[in-house]
Amino acid sequence: MRQLQEGIDFYYNAEGLMVLTEKYHRERGYCCGNGCRHCPFGYQNVPEPRRSKLLAERDRDKSEKG
Repeated sequence: MRQLQEGIDFYYNAEGLMVLTEKYHRERGYCCGNGCRHCPFGYQNVPEPRRSKLLAERDRDKSEKG
């Protein structure tokens, strides 16, 4: 397994927690079901009702930015 690179595979948020990037998730190739912030797989393995909540938050965030 290769070593993760800060700024490419992950970054630290304001609370000091490591956040995995969309690039990292795409290379992994599947949704782990944890509700990761940058999940490119539509949270497909996250159980309901949490999945719907995460999708709604993502849609709200996108509409606020664009």
